[in-house]
Amino acid sequence: MEPELIAVLAVILAAMAFDYTNGFHDAANAIATSVSTRALTPRVALAMAAVGNFIGAHLGGEVAKTVGEGLVKLPLGVPSLGVVFAGVLGAITWNLITWYFGLPSSSSHALFGGLVGATMFAAGGTVQWDTILEKVLIPMVLSPVVGLALGFVMMVAIMWIFRRGHPGKLNRGFRMAQTVSAAAMSVGHGMQDAAKTMGIVVLALYTGGYQDSPTHIPEWVYWSSAAVLAAGTYAGGWRIIRTLGRKIIDLGPAEGFAAETVASSVLFFNAQILHAPISTTHTITSAIMGVGATKRLSAVRWNVAGNIVIAWITTFPAAALIACLAYFIVRPLFNV
Repeated sequence: MEPELIAVLAVILAAMAFDYTNGFHDAANAIATSVSTRALTPRVALAMAAVGNFIGAHLGGEVAKTVGEGLVKLPLGVPSLGVVFAGVLGAITWNLITWYFGLPSSSSHALFGGLVGATMFAAGGTVQWDTILEKVLIPMVLSPVVGLALGFVMMVAIMWIFRRGHPGKLNRGFRMAQTVSAAAMSVGHGMQDAAKTMGIVVLALYTGGYQDSPTHIPEWVYWSSAAVLAAGTYAGGWRIIRTLGRKIIDLGPAEGFAAETVASSVLFFNAQILHAPISTTHTITSAIMGVGATKRLSAVRWNVAGNIVIAWITTFPAAALIACLAYFIVRPLFNV
């Protein structure tokens, strides 16, 4: 077997491993609110999220192109595949660390940080900082702010529109509505997160010389990335689900519907209009905080929120550092 093929397969397998950890790490994004409000049972919610992720993956081609072509530039050849491999290892490691502690950090920014960290010390590698700033860092700051503000506004609107409604009937109605909003959230998650794995696979195929275009996505890449993400999602990430669904605020059906509707709208807009690979974790978490703040500011457990924000801030540099160390370890294996 040729060294190029072995290296490409190693990167693809690592990308799929990341995809799986992304699924169980970010399952909370799609289902935590629905489960915590008892709108859906955990297994039904996970199954629905897995299907939504599968569907969303086929709508995230533009995000995949941004990841595969826009973040780093690497020369063709096996050594560059070692860079991508190390970057993905950095993302996987950070995913597992934050999952263990139940922190809903961003798998997306772990992946971006890993790629940047490994590329910075690679011969011939170039980090495209303009794209990083435009497509990663600015959305990283803006999407939580937008999620927080829109969550607050959406919940205020719901409270005013249904101010004369019967609480019992409203709870039943919003539980039913959450089936739709949770499904939209899971499709948005697939559009964003499966697409990032697809971008890595395409980058590996192009760098290894197995396709001429850095943006073409073969059909099997759509299906494999979607299937693995769906499998990881169905496995569930209960530590993070408990953090999002119960520890930030006590969610009711109306709050859950508002948070999911806002977060999924932001995800769809960025994927389909801006083609920006934003964090589903940042978006849904900030929407939950915004919704909770309508009760009273003290309703949000800001100490938990503070720990989450610290994880957000440290994700990119931490994954970059891990990937950098991983690159120096695996580099001899890819120097052929």
